[in-house]
Amino acid sequence: MTAQLIDGNALAKQIRAEVARRVAVLVAQGRRPGLAVILVGDNPASQVYVKHKVADCESVGMHSVLDRHPATLSEAELLARIRALNADPAIHGILVQLPLPAHIDANQVIETISPAKDVDGFSITSAGELMTGLPGLRPATPWGCMKLIESTGVPIRGKHAVVV
Repeated sequence: MTAQLIDGNALAKQIRAEVARRVAVLVAQGRRPGLAVILVGDNPASQVYVKHKVADCESVGMHSVLDRHPATLSEAELLARIRALNADPAIHGILVQLPLPAHIDANQVIETISPAKDVDGFSITSAGELMTGLPGLRPATPWGCMKLIESTGVPIRGKHAVVV
């Protein structure tokens, strides 16, 4: 089989349009989806990544909150903020940008996020739901890779693939 180039930008545009349509339906019903993104520290790559997440949310009509904190934020303060977001009915998804400063236990942070709001799908509960085929939030990067592969129309069950 020959290599096939996939236009990820075109697919992203289609997916964003579909998400915007679905968000508009929810907004019309009085339910605006909301994402909270937490950034601790000043990692330049993380800053760019979360800036795009917030912009993407806004571009499709979602509510977004960007919580920026200095690298000196304590783990207890971060966990308290996550608990507050877990309880916030306007927030439907929480993303804590990794890596975190060395004094913060990333596993503890991930496990504090409600599985119902675990956008990254990193928690033990979310990973277990994925592994057992139960419904739940799925990690975005592998989901995106699968969408790219599916867009080719080539059946992949039982096949091997190289993704570059």
